[in-house]
Amino acid sequence: MPTYIQLLTLTDAGRIKAMEDPGSVSRAQAESSAPDVKVMGLYGVLGECDFVSIVDAEDNEAIARYSLELGARAGAHVTTMPAIPIGRFTSRRGEDEPGEETGVALPLSQELQKLEDSF
Repeated sequence: MPTYIQLLTLTDAGRIKAMEDPGSVSRAQAESSAPDVKVMGLYGVLGECDFVSIVDAEDNEAIARYSLELGARAGAHVTTMPAIPIGRFTSRRGEDEPGEETGVALPLSQELQKLEDSF
């Protein structure tokens, strides 16, 4: 199942809701669950975003539905990004790296392949 990273930034209404009820974001995530989406973790962070979530979803349509519902329930702007395991970028063609069960394989350009072969 593909993995996605979600960045949640609370709206003004979402901030007020979270201040009055600190568990509101966790509940919004639990209430937004879908059979084809599995939440791996939700983290509060410092910086431009308020929360980061790691999610596995069946496909882009499933994560899009989930993201829309989560944003509405939590009072947050949600940015969802597909996550590609780094092993997909660093493994040689035809060789599998442990932990490569998600993401997509990207072939190296001839220039990058020459550079990699020189090491």
